[in-house]
Amino acid sequence: MTQSVKTIDVTALGEILIDFTMQGVNSQNMNVFAQYPGGAPGNVCVQVSRLGGQVAFMGKVGLDMHGRLLKTVLDQEGISTRNLIEDQEHFTTLAFVSVDENGEREFSFARKPGADTQICFEELDLNELQQAKIFHVGSLSLTAEPACSTTLQAIDFAKNAAP
Repeated sequence: MTQSVKTIDVTALGEILIDFTMQGVNSQNMNVFAQYPGGAPGNVCVQVSRLGGQVAFMGKVGLDMHGRLLKTVLDQEGISTRNLIEDQEHFTTLAFVSVDENGEREFSFARKPGADTQICFEELDLNELQQAKIFHVGSLSLTAEPACSTTLQAIDFAKNAAP
């Protein structure tokens, strides 16, 4: 039996979102937030790519300014975005983050539903999953359908694609 050579070091599936992190207050004493790309699977992809790995991301963003920013960042980091699906009906998930005096973070998600929760298994190009040496998923994907079922199906697919 011949084994196919795995060409992608890490394929990640799950949330990619915008973190709006509190930066202080303005002259009217209103909170000021800065926009940062975020989401654990996206962060894993960026770090593996920066370490020289071949990386692919699977997820869904809105067809909006935040989704375009996330795609641009992944592209600039050398991450395959072949499986980054742009959703015309749902917005990119946003997370507002505050940090208290002890460094503890508090998150407030704008996701009702966010595009990342709407990914379906049938939308995925499974080649990037089949070619992955490591398959990473985010836990936030397991909190809503159809993303939860998609994640579980992808895990089963990856197990069966293992050498």
